[in-house]
Amino acid sequence: MKDKITTIIGVALCTFFLIGLATTLTRSMMIGFKDVLPVYILMGIVIAMMFYEAFGDKK
Repeated sequence: MKDKITTIIGVALCTFFLIGLATTLTRSMMIGFKDVLPVYILMGIVIAMMFYEAFGDKK
């Protein structure tokens, strides 16, 4: 149970960090949405892989 809580906290903190990192790019006036779209795609893939690795069935 303790490992599950630690995993949930770790994944949540990492997810918030990655989302914050991706959203700070859109705040700049010189960077458009088309420039940031690959970053959003990669962050989505990374977050999905992180959740799969943390909570996927390990046989």
